[in-house]
Amino acid sequence: MNSEEKRALRDTLGCLLFIIIGLILDWQFPPLAPLAFSLAILIGGYRQTWEGLQETWTHRHLNVDLLMALAAIGAAIIGNWLEGALLTFIFCLSGALEEYATGKSKREISQLIAMQPETALKIVQGQTQEVPVASLAVGDLVLVPKGANIPIDGRLSTPALVDESAVSGESVPLDKQLGDEVFGGTLNLGEALTLTVAKVSTDTLFAKIIQLVEEAQNTPSETASFIDKIENIYVKVVLLSVPLLIFGTHFGLGWDWQESFYRGMVLLVVASPCALVASATPATLSAISNGARHGLLFKGGIYLEQLSDLRAIAFDKTGTLTYGRLTVTDAYFLKEEALAKQILVSMEQTSSHPLAQAIVHRFQDEVTTIAVTPKEIPGQGMEAEVAGQLWRIGKPDTSLSPAAVQLQQAGKTVICLTREQELIAYFGLLDTPRPEASSVIAYLKEQGIHTTMLTGDNQQTALAVGTALGLDEIHGGCLPQEKTRLIQEQKAAFGTNAMIGDGINDAPALANATIGFAMGQGTAIAMDVADVVLMKDDLTKLQMSHQLSLKMKRIITQNICFSVAVILFLICSNILQLINLPFGVVAHEGSTILVILNGLRLLRSLPNETVQTSTEPLPY
Repeated sequence: MNSEEKRALRDTLGCLLFIIIGLILDWQFPPLAPLAFSLAILIGGYRQTWEGLQETWTHRHLNVDLLMALAAIGAAIIGNWLEGALLTFIFCLSGALEEYATGKSKREISQLIAMQPETALKIVQGQTQEVPVASLAVGDLVLVPKGANIPIDGRLSTPALVDESAVSGESVPLDKQLGDEVFGGTLNLGEALTLTVAKVSTDTLFAKIIQLVEEAQNTPSETASFIDKIENIYVKVVLLSVPLLIFGTHFGLGWDWQESFYRGMVLLVVASPCALVASATPATLSAISNGARHGLLFKGGIYLEQLSDLRAIAFDKTGTLTYGRLTVTDAYFLKEEALAKQILVSMEQTSSHPLAQAIVHRFQDEVTTIAVTPKEIPGQGMEAEVAGQLWRIGKPDTSLSPAAVQLQQAGKTVICLTREQELIAYFGLLDTPRPEASSVIAYLKEQGIHTTMLTGDNQQTALAVGTALGLDEIHGGCLPQEKTRLIQEQKAAFGTNAMIGDGINDAPALANATIGFAMGQGTAIAMDVADVVLMKDDLTKLQMSHQLSLKMKRIITQNICFSVAVILFLICSNILQLINLPFGVVAHEGSTILVILNGLRLLRSLPNETVQTSTEPLPY
């Protein structure tokens, strides 16, 4: 609990204490009761009154705090000391709840910052020195003890077991190998490790997360901004309506001065837009906090709100819908399968080419390699002589079997293994989609959102992946400027649209979309220009973001409709002399508390937060 929350709670409890004392005095020593009630009003209302006066003086902006202070003073003037104290207490309580909502959001940052060490063990000439993390430079060697938080982004000099839940939301620890990237703020679960610093402290992934959450909390939604703008006008209307009601009912309806003034004070209470003002901000902050807790970072409440109106979304393919690495999806051995696998892996393991690595990954556990000395053939593949015979692995010759042609037509890369120009085996490779991609796209289409793929890959490959995933529209061979043009056309045709990508070539399209989504493991520029970052590279978080936005919109709409209805009902009831000041106080301020509590529901996890994905292979 931060200092603001503690002060709000202290004021609320102090106000309640003096109300109780006032009630006791009213029972035993009635003349002393107003003193206790006035102390309750002073303790509970001094801060809001002071802030209201400051805002009015500094920004020439009338606010709800000032209205409530005037209402409490007015109640005291007409002798309703208890009602004035109750008004102050309930208003103070609603303020404490709003501070809790804000504090809860800020605690997300505090928890993140607490995970980031301030010092690190730098290795200098074989000796460790404890130094500030801010002093580390790229290339420095750092030791991280077992069970300690990794202080900065770097590449491993030793294998390690790392808990990355703080940055990705992934609950399962990851086995990291030599040269793998690790992030500051994550936890070393294995033995002591060493890493080479890859980024300075201000550029780390963790630093960017903290910056994004802070920016989001300080950027209100469109609804919150609109309510804030009309607050000043609304308060002026209320302040003008009070004397009109007092004089109008006295001279027009013949009410006595006491009744007219009393009804004016009731109007001052019930017409105050407390609940309306609290309709959006607590809900928005709660939703942003919920998202941040699950690796879903919004750069502002405005983007979370706009997402509920999403009508079209475009996906990059490589690294977004797919893993960004090739996989052997089809393997056909025409003869001598065991020998062919052995020679295939023995040759390909000497190459760093992505195609070679995919083949090695597919078959390396099935064979024992032999010593070969392959020779690179530029643009074609590689060849090696084994037992006096020439083996070649690479692009196919002009003549292919119908099955291999079918693989090519499906957008797959075909690789052939030959011996003395005789075809021994051939393989189809494809950058396969993420397992959750199809279910997320199906969800978006159920919501009436148009789905598109924009990729630089050739049209055949794009069609193979896009058709399997069920996308509405597929564009292959797109350069960055073409992606941008298509995004602009979609925005004009559909209105609110989104783009999700991970690369430098996606940055212009991300910037031109209404809402830009970046994959968390993508390039820094993609994360910088995007409005939302999916830290875990998990497309289910895209679905979660949409569900969270819809829930936030629903709750804010409920809050606005409820608060306006209560205000109108109480104003009409007051004019008809059906309610008194105590009822007006409880009903009005009670509605404010209910609105805030309703917004705090967004702190809870969504019931269908985890998307069920199929383990069945996609039909290619």
